[in-house]
Amino acid sequence: MKAFTTYYWDVLKKQYVNFAGRATRTNYWMFVLFNFLVFLVLSVILSFFGDVGNVIYFLLTLAVLLPSLGIAVRRLHDTDRSGWWLLISLVPFIGTLVLLVFLVLPSTEGANRFGN
Repeated sequence: MKAFTTYYWDVLKKQYVNFAGRATRTNYWMFVLFNFLVFLVLSVILSFFGDVGNVIYFLLTLAVLLPSLGIAVRRLHDTDRSGWWLLISLVPFIGTLVLLVFLVLPSTEGANRFGN
């Protein structure tokens, strides 16, 4: 439960639209894991509510969009890349693979142009 609070809830609550700074690999991938699990459970529960459940699911997805983009940008900053590299995912297949590699790469040691 502490991991959920640290890696997911705090990102949603305290860093909702924070695009500045850095996020470690652990921070990013734990957020992705918890986000996947939360939406998996929500999709099962909301499937019983038909169209109303679909609308609620869509609204919750929109609510988590900005924090997801924010932590991805901070993860790219941690690898000493600009957040604009997220746009490479618009290139079919290859762009997504390149972005995945960037998100998996280790952090730069010490301070970089995006902070400590």
